[in-house]
Amino acid sequence: MKFRTIASAVVLMLVSTVAFAQSGSQNSNPTADKKGEQAAPANPFSTFNKFAYARLKTILVSSAEKMPEENYNFKPTDAVRSYGQIVGHVADAQYMFCSVALGEKNPGLKIEQTKTTKADLVAALKEAVAYCDKAYDSMTDASGSQMVKLFDMDLPKLGALNINNMHDMEHYGNLVTYMRLKNIVPPTSEQPPAAPQKK
Repeated sequence: MKFRTIASAVVLMLVSTVAFAQSGSQNSNPTADKKGEQAAPANPFSTFNKFAYARLKTILVSSAEKMPEENYNFKPTDAVRSYGQIVGHVADAQYMFCSVALGEKNPGLKIEQTKTTKADLVAALKEAVAYCDKAYDSMTDASGSQMVKLFDMDLPKLGALNINNMHDMEHYGNLVTYMRLKNIVPPTSEQPPAAPQKK
């Protein structure tokens, strides 16, 4: 049910964004390419989606690598997933969402249920991310508008990738909480390296 709510929100957002973009282009000044006005980049929607995913996949893999092995079974309460189970769940979800965008059958690896060690889960997450890279790298605004089925709903392929991004961020939030409880600084809170001092 949670996925359907998220999916519905994404579909509404995409439809309104596309409608706004189309109305803007129809009402635009024919001399919109005057000096000082920036031309729209090719494939702005899919390009931004890929940009967001590049950041998310980096912090997810970094989070999986950063947590020590002994904390992979950690869970704040019995009612929630362990740290390792969240990593496995995120890996499984990459295949689910990206297989829809690629028009392929979900391999259904059940990583969350079958992998338990840090090494296996980190490797599985990296493989899942590499699978998703194919979907994001090959997506254009045109191909992203092709309709697919997800959770018994019709939505554009780009919507499936948007939901993947939101799902990744949702569970990165879980991982951050677990890391903080173990006094570990999450990747997005790390201080960037200091710039070299001029002599």
